[in-house]
Amino acid sequence: MVSSLLVEQVGNQKQLMQFVEFPFKLYRGDPNWVPPLIEERRDFFDLKKNPFFAHARFQLFLATRGGELVGTIGAVVDDNHNKFHNELMGAFGFLETIEDQAVADALLSAAEEWVRAQGMSIIRGPLNFSTNQEIGTLIEGFEEPPMVMMTYNPRYYPRLIEAHGYRKSMDAYAWIVDLKEDLEKAPSKLAHVAQKAAQKQGIRVRTIDMRNFRREVEIVKQVYNQAWERNWGFVPMTDAEFEFLVVSLKPLIDPNLIFIAETADGKPAGVSLTLPDLHQALRWSGGGHMWPLGLPKFLWHKRKINQGRLLIMGMIEQYRGRGADAIFYFETAKSMLAHGYKRVEGSWVLETNTMMNLIIERMGADRYKTYRIYERSL
Repeated sequence: MVSSLLVEQVGNQKQLMQFVEFPFKLYRGDPNWVPPLIEERRDFFDLKKNPFFAHARFQLFLATRGGELVGTIGAVVDDNHNKFHNELMGAFGFLETIEDQAVADALLSAAEEWVRAQGMSIIRGPLNFSTNQEIGTLIEGFEEPPMVMMTYNPRYYPRLIEAHGYRKSMDAYAWIVDLKEDLEKAPSKLAHVAQKAAQKQGIRVRTIDMRNFRREVEIVKQVYNQAWERNWGFVPMTDAEFEFLVVSLKPLIDPNLIFIAETADGKPAGVSLTLPDLHQALRWSGGGHMWPLGLPKFLWHKRKINQGRLLIMGMIEQYRGRGADAIFYFETAKSMLAHGYKRVEGSWVLETNTMMNLIIERMGADRYKTYRIYERSL
């Protein structure tokens, strides 16, 4: 007798913890999976703690077969996204499933039905839950773990999603640089020309001033919401969202890896933000519950992090093409080497961002991971 498959909405704290803890079972024995801190993941879905849900609504689902949990998915409608892009789009995210098409179909159908009931006409994903968070299904580059705030999944996920009727919406790339080797290979002429061009245009690049942290955060927010506003899928972050992100990241950032570009009269022109790869510490510590051991073990292993992720790098449109992009790269690489880092990942970069991909490649980077966002008309 074949056990029946049941998909139900998460409606209480017990089910939420089952949702959060399921990946620990699914990925057991996978050396490339990065275990999260359970309480941090749980709090992400807390309406009182996460300001994203001030303008978005969501529903989580569990799939069980014969009483055994076999998959999870979340569905979301972000009103800010739909206002900004003038569309009726919902998304699915946090998809985790055993290798079983029936389970994947049931989960995706549940998310689609919920999104359709919200009045949406298209669904995209995976988005956890927006482009300001984790995005995409890994389709190339399964050989090593993801870096901080990047996703990982079994090789069979793309097949299950596509078999359900989804098509590609957009790919995003991750580039990797061996700092010592690739910095030596990068054209020195490029750095010189970039420096000259920036100086001629009155653009200077400096590191973040932690003594005036609040002011610097305002600059980063201002540049981010201007420089990325024409990017595919971009949604401006609210003040509360930016504050939430900054508070969570402040104890973890390395100020030597954050750069601000300014004009001669001090106006913000661009930002570059690289984070230490916190996923290294999570893998070494084993993640899990923060207390009594999870967080102390994470903080202990954090000292040994030797790679980072270039998360944000961009210029306000009117200041582009003046050399600061290349300076950001060279200054980041030099600073990382000086502070004990060996590698840096540049991610994610949209496949349509031809100029940025070309610049990164000319710097000696290798494209080593590809992430895909799918979509389906409802």
